[in-house]
Amino acid sequence: MLSKPLFVVATALAASAICLSAQQPAAPQPLQAMPYSPSLDVTSLDRTADPCVDFYKFSCGGWLKNNPIPADQAAWDVYAKLANDNQQFLWGILEEDAKATNRTPVQQKVGDYFAACMNTSAIDVLGDKPVQPELGRIDALKTRAELLAALTRLHHEYAGSFFFGSGTDQDAIDSSVIIVEVEAGGLGLPDRDYYLKTDDKSVKIREQYVAYIQQLLSLAGEPAEKTKADAAAILHIETALAKASLTRVELRDPHSIYHMMTVAELAKLAPSIDWPLYFSTQGAPGVTKLNVSQPAFMKAVEAELATEDVAALRAYLRFHLLTSAATYLAHPFEQTNFDFYSKTLRGVPVMPPRWKTCTRAVDRNLGEALGQEFVRRTFSADMKARTQLMTEQIETAMQHEIESLPWMSPATKEEALRKLHAIRNKIGYPEHWRDYSTLEVKPDDYAGDVVRAYRFEDAREWHKLGKPVDLNEWGMTPPTVNAYFNPQMNDINFPAGVLQPPLYDPKLDDAPNYGNTGGTIGHELTHAFDDEGRQFDAKGNLRDWWTAEDAKGFEDRINCIRDQYAGYVIVDDTHINSKLTSGEDVADLGGELLAYIAWKKQTEGVKLTDVEGFTPDQRFFVGMAQWACENDRPENLRVHAATDPHSPGFARINGVVSNMPEFQKAFGCKAGQPMVHAPSCRVW
Repeated sequence: MLSKPLFVVATALAASAICLSAQQPAAPQPLQAMPYSPSLDVTSLDRTADPCVDFYKFSCGGWLKNNPIPADQAAWDVYAKLANDNQQFLWGILEEDAKATNRTPVQQKVGDYFAACMNTSAIDVLGDKPVQPELGRIDALKTRAELLAALTRLHHEYAGSFFFGSGTDQDAIDSSVIIVEVEAGGLGLPDRDYYLKTDDKSVKIREQYVAYIQQLLSLAGEPAEKTKADAAAILHIETALAKASLTRVELRDPHSIYHMMTVAELAKLAPSIDWPLYFSTQGAPGVTKLNVSQPAFMKAVEAELATEDVAALRAYLRFHLLTSAATYLAHPFEQTNFDFYSKTLRGVPVMPPRWKTCTRAVDRNLGEALGQEFVRRTFSADMKARTQLMTEQIETAMQHEIESLPWMSPATKEEALRKLHAIRNKIGYPEHWRDYSTLEVKPDDYAGDVVRAYRFEDAREWHKLGKPVDLNEWGMTPPTVNAYFNPQMNDINFPAGVLQPPLYDPKLDDAPNYGNTGGTIGHELTHAFDDEGRQFDAKGNLRDWWTAEDAKGFEDRINCIRDQYAGYVIVDDTHINSKLTSGEDVADLGGELLAYIAWKKQTEGVKLTDVEGFTPDQRFFVGMAQWACENDRPENLRVHAATDPHSPGFARINGVVSNMPEFQKAFGCKAGQPMVHAPSCRVW
């Protein structure tokens, strides 16, 4: 972890000339053990703030002051800080695995991948040679037929977003079956709205995006005048795709992205592509039916493929190959990519140190191999047992809440309880580790390692077709500082990385741990019953199991929360898009309520005492709030406002506690104060 700059008094040549100069912070080093931070830290408080006026500031004001955003980060929060500690610890593991001589197969894979990534001199010597053969093939495409054939091959061999995406997933209607899906894609900006909004900031970003396209094409040897025309053509194509794409809010409705059809019906939407050949090339010959998530988008793809000038389509393929490869090419390509996507879009001043880039790369492409190394050192059987117990207690709390809901009918309650009892809890790491034995990793071929890792994972995904659904599979790697609920698997997943101090602290009492990690468990559990998750049943199938009256009662309560959160400002004059964030907002509130109930049950009959001037109830809520302490750059906030289904930290805390009389009683808040929302919005 980076230390803070120290300031020392320096004596100049003249005795009377005294000035202050900054001493450079100590360079970060690989960690041999995880650093410790408590789940309730009194130094993070701002005691000048009234908890009944701004509980977020009261809980996090000291943290915000003491934790400025590092130069290589778009934002800095408690989760990011723990993720950074995890990465620094993984750095130590990877350095050891890269240098060791007597290694296990897992250590060889992760160590050699890391070593290849760290060898920037070898990467820089190559320039863009790793992609030159493919660029040459693209440049040689003279006819539309040749270009369409190349598109099929590019989808199979490279990670770029070429017009649309495809892959395999569970069938939304029958979650026991793996099906083929074709989905929207092909955009270089973060969201469709970046192409369509007409405000000054959006116009400026599009101009900067065009400049980025030109610069990247120029680095690959294209003449300046040609880059100008190509960049304009690429923006034109992507704008057409953006206009046909669903909004982020529309994508929250699972029915809007489920359109089963035959391959023949898909061919009527987009006849330019030879679909039987396409699927055979991807590794799925003989496919007859699939889900086309956005049919209108595929019509737009067809219009572009059938009518755009071949030279424009060729430029589009060339750029998307380059922009996807830029991060593993020589430094000028990587820097250009960083300057637009991180500096321009998110306000990040400097590129992260190479060890971070390479640690993230290993975690991304060999996550369960690296995860074995992480878990062995950080996640004990006792830790797993304690978090499993907490999860079961919170599920019991939800059962009692469902049973006592006055607005839900017995028929819907029966279905809700069936779903609750079917949820599978995944704690720490997978039961069976992923097998990477067929993936070749070389210590001196980083670009090759990246491409081979992509093709390995792509083949693994397509190979699922026709196989039973693997209910033990995880969607996050063990070191990840995050958690999730999967509505089709009907499971909640808590990687070992998110079950570390300060998020879960075995050294402290239950109050802050239930407020923090307990709230996270409750949050993910509540996702099973949010506006999106509630549409899936106990088997993970998209099925309406609600009575019409109960569905209306649920939406009425959701709308109360939406109305409340829509009043919060994210940045400038941009308010929270509460139709986008409502699922997370409901999960925040429901999760904390469930955690509070479970904590009360856990400590029933136990004599609890005040600690550091806080009552047990106050410690629960401060522990709950301190996970969300965050500093954010304005540029990054604007991206999040458009794309992130999570509200900013202050709203995730103040919005929750203002709806919890339990909090208001703990801190003696009175009616009329900001942290007392009347009428209170409660779903569960």
